[in-house]
Amino acid sequence: QRLKEQLELVLKYQSSSAVVSNSVHDAEVYHYREEKQKVFIGFLKVVDGAVVQGHTTELTGGTDESREERLGLAIQSIRSESQTDAQELIVPFMPEWLHEDGLTITIPKRGEKRQLLELCERNVKYYLLEKRKQERIVDPDAHFQRILDQTQEDLRMKESPRHIECFDNSNLQGNQPVAACVVFKDGRPSKKDYRHFNIKTVEGPDDFASMREVVHRRYKRLLEESEPLPQLIVIDGGKGQLSAAVESLEILGLRGQITVIGIAKRLEEIYFPGDSVPLHIDKRSESLKLIQQLRNEAHRFGITHHRNRRSKAAIKSTLTEIEGIGETTAQKLLKHFGSVKNVKEANEEQLAKLIGKAKSRTIFSYFHPD
Repeated sequence: QRLKEQLELVLKYQSSSAVVSNSVHDAEVYHYREEKQKVFIGFLKVVDGAVVQGHTTELTGGTDESREERLGLAIQSIRSESQTDAQELIVPFMPEWLHEDGLTITIPKRGEKRQLLELCERNVKYYLLEKRKQERIVDPDAHFQRILDQTQEDLRMKESPRHIECFDNSNLQGNQPVAACVVFKDGRPSKKDYRHFNIKTVEGPDDFASMREVVHRRYKRLLEESEPLPQLIVIDGGKGQLSAAVESLEILGLRGQITVIGIAKRLEEIYFPGDSVPLHIDKRSESLKLIQQLRNEAHRFGITHHRNRRSKAAIKSTLTEIEGIGETTAQKLLKHFGSVKNVKEANEEQLAKLIGKAKSRTIFSYFHPD
């Protein structure tokens, strides 16, 4: 993480500092980026081989025009406002509406001109990152709504996923299987709505059957209590877990009413019911990051519950089997010594300081009958 942050700082510094080129003397560099009905034009001015000016322009409207037309009109506007007259333009693709004599337009594939174009692209990227950072501070609701709008678009949903639920199974070699359901509302965790489930009807490690059970239990209860249903359900797993979840929704008459997806861990692929070809969302997309956050939070919540359940089982199966030792004393011992093994290895004096002589003698005699 430290290396990543240092690299970001270096790239940001490079983006805002002069770059000397041996092959490019006087030129203008333009980058085009389109995002959510808006167009961002990056601009660099190179004089005598050095970048002397740079900024990003944000355009709105004109969605009926082609990107070539928009880039051409933007270049005309920037050249007029900045009073620049370089005879070489470095661009990502050929713009339209440029009719100047002696003007050379270059679309570089490699070399220093390509590096200048990439620098211009990074400037636009950092402009957007800073814009989003400010948006999070000034208007967090608008920030999260933009992420939800992106998620709706990427997953081809009919409505914004303001209420999302994610399921994850957890078991240790088939023992004590549990499941977790985490809830996000308006793009943020709603921890009061989190739920965990102890698997009741499944014997052994069967993730598909476990998923079928918890999804059925969750939405059967929501329907019975007339609680609002989510717009999106995320299943941690591939096609098998997703199909199991959909079976339960179909039994409850909910199939088709809620968007359901599965996210496979290995390649972060998104699966839809009945579709064998996964959707690959851009790894940098905020919608994928939201789905990953849901998956990771469900995993964390499920593991925590599973760990607590194992601890309770360990107390009941070992220390509470000792006659005269209750669950309160067992928990006190485990909290102090950290494990049953450490309790077993403690001497009577150490035990007595914590629980008194009578109980310490009982426990020591149990573990050391000779």
